[in-house]
Amino acid sequence: MAVVIRLKTMGTKKKIKHRIVVTDSKYPRNGRFLEEVGIWDPSRQPAVIKVESARVEHWIKNGAKPSETVRSILKKAGVKL
Repeated sequence: MAVVIRLKTMGTKKKIKHRIVVTDSKYPRNGRFLEEVGIWDPSRQPAVIKVESARVEHWIKNGAKPSETVRSILKKAGVKL
């Protein structure tokens, strides 16, 4: 099981919000997930980023790979990768 940290899209057209989730790479983008570890709302100014950094670090230590977009969001949030 390859575990990844990626975005799950929520909201409506032109009002998209994202949740940062830990999931198996085989699951669909907006399908099942193992744990929700944060939110990202780029529609607000400034963009809202809320991350449970302890849980993200736990998953990364156990082998989860963040996507490129999530990696940049986590850097902005100050999470150690």
